[in-house]
Amino acid sequence: MLPRLFPTKESDPILHPYRCGLVFGFFNAFTWQVVISTPMVLFLQWLGASSFQVGLAYSFVFLLMALQVVSTVLLPRFGFRHLMLAGWGTRALFVALPILIAWLAPVQGGSGGWRVYALVLCVFFFCLLRAIGQAAFAPWIMALLTPEKCGRYFAADQYVSATGGVLTLVGCTLLFWTLPVREALMAAYGFALIGSVAAVWYLREMPDAARPPAVSMAGLLRGMARHLSEPSLYRGYVGLSVIFAAMMTPVPPFSAYYLKAVPHLSEGRIMMLEICRYGGAIIMAGIMQTRLDRHGARRYLVAAALAHGAVAMYWGWALVRGEVQVVALCVVYLLLGGAMAACVAGNLNFLAKITAPADRTLMVTLHAGAIALGGGLSALVWGYILKRVGADGAPTINVTAFGALMAVVFAAAVFLAWRMARLPETKTK
Repeated sequence: MLPRLFPTKESDPILHPYRCGLVFGFFNAFTWQVVISTPMVLFLQWLGASSFQVGLAYSFVFLLMALQVVSTVLLPRFGFRHLMLAGWGTRALFVALPILIAWLAPVQGGSGGWRVYALVLCVFFFCLLRAIGQAAFAPWIMALLTPEKCGRYFAADQYVSATGGVLTLVGCTLLFWTLPVREALMAAYGFALIGSVAAVWYLREMPDAARPPAVSMAGLLRGMARHLSEPSLYRGYVGLSVIFAAMMTPVPPFSAYYLKAVPHLSEGRIMMLEICRYGGAIIMAGIMQTRLDRHGARRYLVAAALAHGAVAMYWGWALVRGEVQVVALCVVYLLLGGAMAACVAGNLNFLAKITAPADRTLMVTLHAGAIALGGGLSALVWGYILKRVGADGAPTINVTAFGALMAVVFAAAVFLAWRMARLPETKTK
């Protein structure tokens, strides 16, 4: 049985004091699910963007997250709460501008040109401001909770975030089915703007934590060099996480682009598959919420790697046959969603165990920056490799290169499952 969406004093007295943080995650999903996920990919494809331009926009989500590391020098001055409010509040402007871009586009889309570049720039600035605020979030929660309770919070956060994501995707699916594409996109981004405002409102109600010690940029760089150069479990885990991110990141956007460009699935059907993906995340997060601290993160990280291996095997089979089956795709997207939730919550749970409180802010943000860089570069490179122009001159996807991507994903998944299974971990009794 799945847990309650938001904790109460009776259902979960441990998490109830941090209920506003979970409500923030719920409404925040309304925003990122539209602005930096599949609706954004479909928006770009409708405007006539190439796979490289899609990969570029999608890579910003990860490449700019590397700025989290630099943003840690701001935390001693502004504190966790104020820095996050500043980043999340300002980024709302770049949720609103795409509405204008859609309104100015031709009814049939496909014009390319400045509208594509304008939307890519909106994604860039949205991700830039998001990164500045995001530097505070995980260290903030870890400062409020003991390491033994962090897994419970982050699993609950994945659960409510995935639920908010599913509601957003259901709304987007209905919009694409009932409205012309341009009007559907304008309505979807309007919904995202409402979510952005509501998320900031609830974030204001979260209790702040003590500010970390002041650190200079030179001290920050020395700390980064020390953590990445000295042999340790942390350094090895950062390396594995970068490979994991490089494997995972290109799969959702280029799968969606392939389904639209080759078998020509409708926007509504692709959004239904995204609902399956976040349905998988809800199920996995519900499972982890009461088990992650007790069982440890290792088994969930292994499961996430194996799920990606199974997804890659399906795509190899589908490409050989030259067809995709909707029922099989639903299972594939369920696996992707479960793997996503297991990876995010498992990562944060494991990091809380292998980082000392004095260095945790830097080590957590350094880990986030490293995996963001790996994931972003992977999306960018594969976007260029997959780029192709069809016989009619319209952008499409290189099917052979898409098959190569899935072969690489399968090989990486096998390696990561083997290595993650050997991670030393202390479990909570």
